[in-house]
Amino acid sequence: MATSRRSSATDDTAAPDFSLVLGGPLYQLLRRGRLTDDVLGMAHRRVLAAILFAWAPPVALAALQGGLVGPGRTIPLAYDIAFHLRFLVVAPLLILAELIVHRRLHPITAQFRVRDLVRAGQAQPFARATEEAAAGRNSILAEAILLGLVYAVGILFTLRRYVGLGPGGWYALPSGGLSLAGFWLVFVSLPLLQFLLLRWYFRLFLWARFLWRVSRLDLELEATHPDRAGGLGFLGDSISAFVPLAAAQGVLSSGMIADRIFFAGAKVTDFQIEVVGGAVLLLLVFAGPLTLFAIRLARVKRVGLRDYGALGQDYVRQFRRKWMSGTSAGEPLVGSGDIQSLADLGNSYSAAEQMRFAPIQLRSLLAFLAAFLAPLLPLLLTTMSVEKLVARLVGIVF
Repeated sequence: MATSRRSSATDDTAAPDFSLVLGGPLYQLLRRGRLTDDVLGMAHRRVLAAILFAWAPPVALAALQGGLVGPGRTIPLAYDIAFHLRFLVVAPLLILAELIVHRRLHPITAQFRVRDLVRAGQAQPFARATEEAAAGRNSILAEAILLGLVYAVGILFTLRRYVGLGPGGWYALPSGGLSLAGFWLVFVSLPLLQFLLLRWYFRLFLWARFLWRVSRLDLELEATHPDRAGGLGFLGDSISAFVPLAAAQGVLSSGMIADRIFFAGAKVTDFQIEVVGGAVLLLLVFAGPLTLFAIRLARVKRVGLRDYGALGQDYVRQFRRKWMSGTSAGEPLVGSGDIQSLADLGNSYSAAEQMRFAPIQLRSLLAFLAAFLAPLLPLLLTTMSVEKLVARLVGIVF
């Protein structure tokens, strides 16, 4: 039995499993352009291409038109923190996140079969859920709609915003209107970044729908599993896989707030609601889908406590009759396995009692939140000196 189980697990692991990012029209285009391989390698090429395509042209055009550090500019490009963070940090993070998510999230779907969590009668529905998610990931129509949203809706608001900011920025002509650098920013650079962001959120939708479909299956879960999640604890690793995306969102927010502080006279304390709200929203988006298993896990816990409670009742009754009522027939207490069995039964019941209703671990949530909040910490320097900031942090720890 053990040999056949290992053989099955090996076959399942070797079979092609669902990957959230390994596919789609853009992926195929990048393969033809030799910017990726079959497993999303050569990430440095894609990062360099994105920088050369989205960041370098506005910088070169702004330099030619006197917007880089030119006099009379309220927002020179050299000091536009949000611009540089978007295309030198956020865009590369969104690209590198694909490789990280593929390597960490891809094996998770295989775990359902490796651990025999999918019952024989549920194999086809599980396969359909996987195929449906892969079809959405590969959809040409989906990415075309995302691109259409970027240019039909995104540019409308972006163009109005940058034109409305007036002639003082590096993206504008002294006489008003957008400069060549501004046109590249509005019609090329920002749409690329917006498309990358929207595609990630579409993938998260596919991931949530896949988990929802799987959560409705009759899985082989155990209330006494040591991961305290019925055997689904491995799903909690998905939150760690998405840490680069949390960091990207944090850097994006940090850049926007920094520009407001340096060029609009705002204070970092003015953005407390935005920061807290952003953190809560990210947790809902990235960790929320794992709560879809709550009903199933609650049922497993309830049934497990009932069954182990009944077993425990029968065992302790027999234990009392044997050892407390003098029916042990002179059997020595020392060396008897009855007491150890009673302790093991108690541990099993305790494990079922401590079972969580979602495969979420606190350390994964904290790492995710830290990735989002870390890029915002330097903004505290705008309110106090480095010495005071260090003293405050030391005071919090000690």
